[in-house]
Amino acid sequence: MSTSAPGASLTVGIDIGGTNIRASVVDGTGEVLDTVQCPTPHSAPALEGALERAVRELGDRHDIDAVGLAVAGFVSADRSTVRFAPHLPWRDAPVAKRLTDRLGLPVLLEHDANAAMWAEYRFGAAAGGHNVVLVAIGTGIGAALLIDGVLYRGTHGVAPELGHLQVVPGGRDCGCGKRGCWERYCSGTALAESAIELVATDPTPSLLAKEVIADPGALTGRRVAGAAQDGDPLALRVMTDFARWLGLGLAFVGDIFDPDLVVVAGGVSSSAPLFLDEAREEYAAAVTGHGHRPLARIRTTQLGEAAGMIGAAELARSSLIAGR
Repeated sequence: MSTSAPGASLTVGIDIGGTNIRASVVDGTGEVLDTVQCPTPHSAPALEGALERAVRELGDRHDIDAVGLAVAGFVSADRSTVRFAPHLPWRDAPVAKRLTDRLGLPVLLEHDANAAMWAEYRFGAAAGGHNVVLVAIGTGIGAALLIDGVLYRGTHGVAPELGHLQVVPGGRDCGCGKRGCWERYCSGTALAESAIELVATDPTPSLLAKEVIADPGALTGRRVAGAAQDGDPLALRVMTDFARWLGLGLAFVGDIFDPDLVVVAGGVSSSAPLFLDEAREEYAAAVTGHGHRPLARIRTTQLGEAAGMIGAAELARSSLIAGR
């Protein structure tokens, strides 16, 4: 069994996705030492049992001092309760206490975007930033805000929900109940929907267009990005549209928060060479006072998909040290 260095500690960070659970042992430098993965169960008791088994499996190989969970949902301000998570079975559930009782270890919850932000601040792209916004673009948009090195969670622990800023009044339906939310035009899901709309209104002969016509329901954002990488005309138009919406959304972010740094994370960030330069130009042109104010630097994630786990583990470690 491995042990931590004197004065250090090993903690577990867990990313709970709608499909899979990934749990990693992380040291004080942000290095991932060991990882286990399993499918995500669909009931609360089964999910908590799976989390316990994952931690115990890692605990058989490492001396673990605390556990952090990165949750895609609303987490209470004291980081003990999952109020609502759309893809998980918890509703107003005291998850931290339940898992602490099962594991005999301190357990801390955190919104997944906040966890990713903390990891990037401590070990990645946000290092040295003062007022930083992280925009995690995947199926939707998650976001986090760091002010002078402190995560801002809002009064009730749910801020900032940037993905649900309304950018198109009366626009595309959103699962949140509103219409025209930013994530409906700037996400992996939006890439596919934009391609389908373009084919319907102004078809461009291309391989991707043929695929859309044959089976629009099978189209994914990943496929659109891949086609754009291959130079497909329809996919390139979609990426141009995506870049415009990203830049316009970041202009809103700049107007509201005036950050010195924006970190673009999430699955779509891996395709950044296809859109980020255009998005920067759109942002620079659309932000209020353009040409007469400093602009935020815009970077992509350095830690990738591991950021949520690393951040959750590091926040659990920080909480543990503060409690000593």
